[in-house]
Amino acid sequence: MALTKIDEYEVMYSANQFPPRIWLKNGGKFIGQLIFRPNGAALPPDSMSSGQANLNYHLDDFQNTLDLLRNEKPMYLLFVGSGGGNENGIKTTQETVGEGES
Repeated sequence: MALTKIDEYEVMYSANQFPPRIWLKNGGKFIGQLIFRPNGAALPPDSMSSGQANLNYHLDDFQNTLDLLRNEKPMYLLFVGSGGGNENGIKTTQETVGEGES
């Protein structure tokens, strides 16, 4: 799954022990989730489960990721793999300097 376009997202902010999550979709199917752990907590490694990427962030990053998903287009999920040397995340495509908002 190296790079997959994100078509839609859903926010899940639970009222109990589950951490806040942003679910990512492509073509109507879930492709992964961004999981927001308490600030300062050690983050578990990113993982793949049932074909969906699980990326771990601190709660401080929630608003930044939500802003990217709301305001940038297109957006992609990058998942290289689990482990310390792999960079996973969400990303935009190359943009021209000064293009502004559309």
